[in-house]
Amino acid sequence: MKTDAFALRHIGPREHDVTHMLKTIGVASMDQLVYETFPDDIRLKSPLALDPAMTEYEYLNHIQQLGNQNKIYKSYIGMGYHPTIVPPTIQRNIFENPGWYTAYTPYQAEIAQGRLEALLNYQTTVIELTGMEIANASLLDEGTAAAEAMALLFDVRTRDQKKNNVNKFFVSEEILPQTLSVLQTRSTPIGVELVVGNHEEFAFGDDFFGAILQYPGKYGQVFDYGKFIASAKAKDIKIAVAADILSLVKLTPPGEMGADVVLGTTQRFGIPMGYGGPHAAYFATKEEYKRSMPGRIIGVTVDANGNRALRMALQTREQHIKREKATSNICTAQVLLAVMAGMYAVYHGPKGLHYIADTVHASAVTLADALNTLGVYQTNTAFFDTIVLKADAAKVRAIAEKHEVNFFYPDADTVSISVNETTSIADLNQIVSIFAEATGKTRNTITALSSATHYPENLKRTSDFLKHDVFNKHHSETALMRYMKMLERKDLALNHSMISLGSCTMKLNAAAEMLPLSMANWNSIHPFAPIEQAQGYQTMLKKLEQQLNVVTGFAGTTLQPNSGAQGEYAGLMVIRAYHESRGDSHRNIALIPASAHGTNPATATMAGMQVVVTKTSENGNIDVEDLRAKAIEHKDNLACLMVTYPSTHGVFESAIIEITKIIHDNGGQVYMDGANMNAQVGLTNPATIGADVCHLNLHKTFAIPHGGGGPGVGPICVAKHLVPFLPTNPIIKTGGDQAITAISAAPWGSALVCLISYGYITMLGAEGLTDSTKNAILNANYIKERLAGHYDTLYSGEMGRAAHEMILECRPFKEKGIEVTDIAKRLMDYGFHAPTVSFPVAGTLMVEPTESENLEELDRFCDAMISIRKEIEAASADDKNNVLKNAPHTQAMLTADDWNFPYSRQQAAFPLDYISDNKFWPTVRRVDDAYGDRNLVCSCAPIEAYMES
Repeated sequence: MKTDAFALRHIGPREHDVTHMLKTIGVASMDQLVYETFPDDIRLKSPLALDPAMTEYEYLNHIQQLGNQNKIYKSYIGMGYHPTIVPPTIQRNIFENPGWYTAYTPYQAEIAQGRLEALLNYQTTVIELTGMEIANASLLDEGTAAAEAMALLFDVRTRDQKKNNVNKFFVSEEILPQTLSVLQTRSTPIGVELVVGNHEEFAFGDDFFGAILQYPGKYGQVFDYGKFIASAKAKDIKIAVAADILSLVKLTPPGEMGADVVLGTTQRFGIPMGYGGPHAAYFATKEEYKRSMPGRIIGVTVDANGNRALRMALQTREQHIKREKATSNICTAQVLLAVMAGMYAVYHGPKGLHYIADTVHASAVTLADALNTLGVYQTNTAFFDTIVLKADAAKVRAIAEKHEVNFFYPDADTVSISVNETTSIADLNQIVSIFAEATGKTRNTITALSSATHYPENLKRTSDFLKHDVFNKHHSETALMRYMKMLERKDLALNHSMISLGSCTMKLNAAAEMLPLSMANWNSIHPFAPIEQAQGYQTMLKKLEQQLNVVTGFAGTTLQPNSGAQGEYAGLMVIRAYHESRGDSHRNIALIPASAHGTNPATATMAGMQVVVTKTSENGNIDVEDLRAKAIEHKDNLACLMVTYPSTHGVFESAIIEITKIIHDNGGQVYMDGANMNAQVGLTNPATIGADVCHLNLHKTFAIPHGGGGPGVGPICVAKHLVPFLPTNPIIKTGGDQAITAISAAPWGSALVCLISYGYITMLGAEGLTDSTKNAILNANYIKERLAGHYDTLYSGEMGRAAHEMILECRPFKEKGIEVTDIAKRLMDYGFHAPTVSFPVAGTLMVEPTESENLEELDRFCDAMISIRKEIEAASADDKNNVLKNAPHTQAMLTADDWNFPYSRQQAAFPLDYISDNKFWPTVRRVDDAYGDRNLVCSCAPIEAYMES
């Protein structure tokens, strides 16, 4: 046994377990199982052409050496990204803690109360700093948040009949360039016309529905937008403001100026730059727009005992319900980063945030004054943290880089400098010395910070914020450490037990993959730093792109999309650009199977396509004849097919080659949703099945942890003819020679967490990746056979096998009065997170064990499911007071003096022997979703409310 082989640590079943599992399934070998699962015509004929696998030790040495090629210069580039101080207690107890980073999206609220509270803190911080009424629990980055704001305002314009046909959207020329690029990408397909201009000179006509402003401006100028917003309101034009969140500690919040949406990034709140991400974008608006708001909202409700409980509010995956009528395809967030940003606010509190913001502003003022004495004058009439200087940019740059300092250079005569919370007096003196050398003058030494302010008196913030108790009591490390641990204990994460979510692939996130994220030579690089300073990153990212090309069989990859849904969108926009390049801009029909992810039709609509749904047959496969008929019917306008493979029903459809040929024969392209790539790697690939583009969920198949609902990365891999259209960035060029505009703000999206997938592939190698896929199929089919006779599997392949996941039929249990939700809640008492509930088929459970789970854990899960099946059998449709309907059972229930239930305390909490060894206690009883939606509260109540009660 090669004990240094990473595959041995990543893959759960041991060699002797595999023999037992294959016997249970009824096959003689792994090869036979794969043969009975896979259509033979899509099997790869040779192993993946990847480098030999590294051991963990070799990989960590390799990544350290590669990281040493990155040059960590002092960064004053700004442009939406700033060096920060990550409080060590937050880094150790959240960022580096699998109890936080391996948790899943909190769809099962009863076992997610900890991260739900952390996200409520985050929402409260955003609401109070922006002066708005409601906030979500984060978006992907500032650029995409701005695009979502534009889409929201475009959607709500139709409430005013006079605005129904109005499509112009004003963009201030002060907007960050990367944000403008994303707005350009997102506006054209939905019919929005952008008008970019100077907000101080612009006058609205009647053909505008909205506008977006940057606060402060891209080079630091603080504008008073009051008159502009008032003039827009007079014409019923809605305003979005992209605001620097740290500046809102000192400046008048946009909400108090009358803004309709306020958005930005919370990266400044203790999140590393990470060469562009991941960072949690914030988004706040008015309560009247809550149904058009993208993303997830955390709300306060009550549980079955009437006690306070939290959960995701307002059906925050509405794209699965609205499908092509959805205004957004967002189905993820940046939860882990939002938790960290919220905890930064908790740790520092309002006084600490004031101190940090005051110090940053004082540093900028002091620097400007010192440079004035050298005759280098800054031109911003009002600023918070960024000064703009008239100087010889090339000369300054050469000297600055010699001293390992980066500024931003808008043009040949301008230098922009953004200071930050890490900037010290010594740093200010270094900056001044650079300009002294450039001007040939002698500098004065700075010894103290100025007390002057350089923003108008009428823009000074006067309103209080963060008065709630949680922001005013955890300011020692001991207090915060215990608070974070208290929250962590309320959450069931992958470090406790298997999370068998179908379509979500909750596999091991290995420590060796995660460790480099904490290394300064990886997490401290600005995304707009000169390429030559980021050679480690450039090598790693290019290598990862090549690895993904090999895995998918495609010719090119972009890592820019920072979620799976963004990957879907990028894929369709590349297809759209390809058709336009051939004079086929009329091709706008997207064929989408009825069983597809809800994000698919939402994405197609966002990409300017018209959705035509194709039928699904009784066995859950695509109805090939219906697909053929619709492809022929729409052949003159067919843009693409969106297909998930293996299917969302957990089956390898044998007709897939025929399906892709039908699309190509009728002029369309094939987009493959990569959600189920974990069943393909090393055995088949999208190119072999005939796809032209696929997105990959690096947070599923390629081991980036789900982080409680994000971060994610959703790169797209494309065939050779689509490579020219891969997206670019306005500051650092990426993509092809006919590149579409940006999909997300940073050139390589969430580059920092790409290290995880690079490590995963590098340490597994071709053999390990292929064995992972085989074991994922093995584990799924083992569960299928163990549960046979207790639960029916809704769909199987032609030889009776599941792919890497399966759908368990639970609808007949309604005869006993038991719903699938009851099973999900009861699993909590057994120490398990439920599989995916009621997707893609209502009333069912979709189970995916992944390759990382060992036989012992698989058996525990199966024992729990079989035990629950017996409880269902004992239930009566007339009896609502049973162990399933009352689940989950809390410790408070079990230790109460009264026990008014017709079953024992032991049956409630310890129905199987293994549970007593590692009991997980849900902290609330079943939550009341309807109450929470009727009484929407999405922030912490002020401390006075608690005092009054």
